[in-house]
Amino acid sequence: MAKPVIITCAPTGGIHTPTMSPHLPVTPDEIAQASVEAAAAGAAIVHLHARDPETGRPDPRPELFQRFLPRISAESDAVVNISTGGGLGMTREERLRAAVSASPEMASLNVGSLNFGIFPMRQKYDRWKHDWEPEFLESTRDLVFKNTFADLEYIVRELGGHHGTRFEFECYDLGHLYNLAWLVDQGWVGPPFFVQMVFGVLGGVGADLDNLVHMHTVADKLFGDDYEWSVLAAGRHQMPFATQAAMLGGNLRVGMEDSLYIGPGELAPSNAAQVTKVRSIVESLGHTVATPDEARSRLGLKGADRVAF
Repeated sequence: MAKPVIITCAPTGGIHTPTMSPHLPVTPDEIAQASVEAAAAGAAIVHLHARDPETGRPDPRPELFQRFLPRISAESDAVVNISTGGGLGMTREERLRAAVSASPEMASLNVGSLNFGIFPMRQKYDRWKHDWEPEFLESTRDLVFKNTFADLEYIVRELGGHHGTRFEFECYDLGHLYNLAWLVDQGWVGPPFFVQMVFGVLGGVGADLDNLVHMHTVADKLFGDDYEWSVLAAGRHQMPFATQAAMLGGNLRVGMEDSLYIGPGELAPSNAAQVTKVRSIVESLGHTVATPDEARSRLGLKGADRVAF
């Protein structure tokens, strides 16, 4: 029988801006509520960023994370996954601050550098809630999202070695799978690996089903039985790719970090609504949804009692 599907929800991220949706969680209370509701709807993992509560700009300060992490932990059993991607343009040290401070069960790790282009979204809006938004989007026309081999080594040694944190390895292209294999060959990370295949970001692999199948095939060759795989896709590709992942025996990620919509032209009213929709798809395919404890067991996590929040 197929294993239960692990659903990850990424409630806010560091890409979309407040102008784009009135439902995007910004304040600590909104991020906490969105996470708790997503967990109640069926998300086993919540993948978290923080934002300045006044402006909605991505913000790496640990004190902001500590305004919502304890509430999520108290009101749900979800695995908390803290981003080390932070916000585009942040330094490595800024991106790591929250995870090092909170010592979570899980953290994301982008496994390679890439051009990360969100500047086309600027063309869709004439008015902005905050002055920083159009400048932020346009800056990605000349931005390399830096994740060098030195960065990867530093992060896995710091978080993995010193905190026992395990990783959601975000792979935006085929070469990123080989970067992860290099980390494995160095002995710096061990199985089970949680490989998050990312599709549809300008600068990364396109949202084409052939790409999904090929990346899954290559990951099988590289990691065999030592990994769990998951899929996320940006924008309108979110639900179709989540469905394909479930059909192929994988796991999946939804949330407003990846898409603000729940259907064509329809803004998602909440992150929980996206989780509810994808859960209904998963269950209609004859699969079950993994609980947080099932996810912990399969991913080899240290447990919610060993975090710093």
